Amino acid sequence: MRTSPQLAPRRRMTGQNVWLESAVAEARTPGNEYKFEVLDSEDAVGDAMLKELLDQAAGKSGDINVILLGGRGAQAMYRKIRALAETSEIDDLLGRLNVFTQDALAPMRMANGLSFVRDFERLLGDDFFSKVKSFTPMLTETDDLETTLVRYLGRLEDLGGIDLFFLGLGPEANSASHLCYIKPGSGATYKDVAGVIPISESILEHHISKFKAGGSEISETDETECRAATHILTLGPAAILGARKIVQSIVDASTAPAKVDSFARLISTALSNEPDKLARQLDENPGLWIRLHKNVKSFVLSDLVNQSI
Repeated sequence: MRTSPQLAPRRRMTGQNVWLESAVAEARTPGNEYKFEVLDSEDAVGDAMLKELLDQAAGKSGDINVILLGGRGAQAMYRKIRALAETSEIDDLLGRLNVFTQDALAPMRMANGLSFVRDFERLLGDDFFSKVKSFTPMLTETDDLETTLVRYLGRLEDLGGIDLFFLGLGPEANSASHLCYIKPGSGATYKDVAGVIPISESILEHHISKFKAGGSEISETDETECRAATHILTLGPAAILGARKIVQSIVDASTAPAKVDSFARLISTALSNEPDKLARQLDENPGLWIRLHKNVKSFVLSDLVNQSI
C-alpha cells in the first residue's frame, strides 16, 4: 500500500460507497493455495497468533506496523499480550509497535463501549498502550470522515506500510463474507485502499452481537448511539493485499453460526483466471480477497470446519 503525498488516493464513488483509490496498487491473480490450520481451542489460536507477531518482530529490525482485529478473533491473543505487558518481558517488542485499527462505525464517540478502540483498551490494558510506540485509531468523532481517513492512510504510509494484518471473516447473506467491513456489492477493487460505506442492518447487528458475545460492557446509551451510526470506515483490498503478512483467525462459529457456510464457500470457490469474472467474484464475496495474498496464516477452530468440509 502506498499513499505518499505525490500519489494521494483518488476519490471514487460506486453507488453510495466512497472508495479511496491508490495509484500504485497492483492487480493480483489466483494461483495461491489457501491453507488453514485447525486448532483445538481459542487459547491455542491466541498462542499461534502471538507467535506470528513475535516471529515478525524477530525477522525485522526497527518498527513493526500492525493492524488490530476487532471482535472475538484476537481476544485470546490480546489477553496473553496484556499479561506480558504487565511485566517487562516484551517491552522491547512493544516499544517497536505502531498499532492501527482496520475499521470503525461512524459517526460515534470514541468513548462508546461499542467502538473498537474502547474494546482494545479493555482487552489489552493500560500497560500495553503506555508502552507501544504509537496507537493510531480511525477517528469517528468528526464532521469530515473522508479527510480524516486520508490522514490516517498518510500516517500508515509515512511509517512504511503494513507489516502484519490481523484479519477475521464476517458472515454475509448467501454464504458470502466480508473482510474488514468490505461488503458484498460495494464495488471495491484491488486499487481501493480504504472506503467510507453506508451501514447495513446486517453488519450493525453482527457488530453489536459480537461485542456482547465477547463480554464488552455496553450501556443502553452506547447501543442507541451505535444504532444511529450511518457509515463504516474500512481499509480496502489494496491495504489487505499490500500487507507483508496476514494472520487470519476465526474462532466464533459457535456464536456466529453463519460463518460455517461462509467459510465453506470461501474454501470451495474456484477463482476465475479471467479478470472481469474474478472481479465479479470478489465483489459478490469479499472474503475471497484473502486468497489472492501470497503470505497468509489462517487459524480456525474445529466447529467452523466440521460442517464445512
